[in-house]
Amino acid sequence: MRIEFDIKKRYKDFYLDASLKCDSKRIGILGASGCGKTQTLMSLAGLVRPDEGRIVTDGRVLFDKRSKTDISPGKRNIGYLFQNYALFPNMTVEENIKAAVRGAGRGTKDDAKNKTGQILETFELTGIRSHMPRELSGGQQQRTALARMLACDPQLLLLDEPFSALDTFMREALRLELIRILDRYDKTAILVSHDRDEIYQMCDYLLLLDRGRVIAHGPTDEVFSHPKTLSAARLTGCKNISRIERIDDHRFRALDWHSIELVTGQRIDSKIKYAGIRAHDFCPKANGINVIPTGHTRISRLPFEWYVITENGLWWKIPRTLNEEDICSYVPQYISIDPDKILLME
Repeated sequence: MRIEFDIKKRYKDFYLDASLKCDSKRIGILGASGCGKTQTLMSLAGLVRPDEGRIVTDGRVLFDKRSKTDISPGKRNIGYLFQNYALFPNMTVEENIKAAVRGAGRGTKDDAKNKTGQILETFELTGIRSHMPRELSGGQQQRTALARMLACDPQLLLLDEPFSALDTFMREALRLELIRILDRYDKTAILVSHDRDEIYQMCDYLLLLDRGRVIAHGPTDEVFSHPKTLSAARLTGCKNISRIERIDDHRFRALDWHSIELVTGQRIDSKIKYAGIRAHDFCPKANGINVIPTGHTRISRLPFEWYVITENGLWWKIPRTLNEEDICSYVPQYISIDPDKILLME
C-alpha cells in the first residue's frame, strides 16, 4: 500500500512539517520526545486537523486542505494503538474485542461472537477473556489492544510507542511478537519511537524527525549507514562526533579529538562540517592508515560490552562476556578506523 502525506501544523513550541511518499509495509518515525511523532500519527488518523497539506492512503484521499476533503476518523479505516493502549476500563478483555467487532458492522450477532472467539484464540487471550484491564499485565494489555485494533480489519496501523510502558525483558519479547502478528495479518504499519534499536529491528523504511522537521528518510539501513546531518547522526546513535578542519578532498583534522588527522573514503566537500565514527567500528590493530593512539583510557562495563574512552575522547565498544572482569591488558596502544566507515555530515 502506498502512503503519501504532507502535514503542516503550527503548535505552541514548534512547527510540524512532515512529508512522506512510501510503499513500504514497515515505516518507522524516529525522534526525540516532543519532536512531532505523535502529532503526525494523530493527523493521519484524523484526530488532529493539519493547517495545510494532504494525506493519501492507497490512492484514497483522506485529507486535502485545498479541496476541503477531511474524512472522519471512523471512516479512514486506520487502526491506532495508543501509548497507554486505551482499553475500555469497564469492559472485560472479551467485551473490549467484541465492541470493536460490532463497531466494524460486519455480519450478524452470531458472526460477531464467532469472530471474537477466533481473535481471542489467535492472540492467546482465551484464558483471560473475563479479566478487566486493571487485572492485566503490560504485555496482556498490549495484546488485547492489538487484538481489538485488528478486529476492525484496518488498512493501516499506527503504533504510538507501543513498548514504552514495558520493562526491558517484556519489551524485547513483544517486539518479536508484534513482528509476527504484523506479518501474519499482512498490514502496513507506521511505528513511532525514540528507541533506535526498536525502529531498526522492526522497520525497513525510516523517517527522522527533529523539532517537527524531516531531516532524513529512506531505507533504514541506508539512513543508519549514511546520516547526512549532525542531527541524523545523533538520532541514529553515533557516539563519536567531531568538528572538522578540511585538509584536502579526503583528509581532515578532527578538532574535538585532539586534532588527529584522518583519511576518509568519501570526498569532503565544502558543506561538510562534522565527522563521525560508530563506537563498534574501530579495529584493535594499527592497520597503517587512520591509526589512533588510545593513551590513558577510562573503562566501564555493561553486561555484554566494555566501554573504552580513549585519551582523545573517542568511545570504543568491545564485546564482553559476563565472567570477564578485566580488559585493561587487552586494550592496545593504538586502534584504527577504516576510511570508508567514517561518517561525513553537514
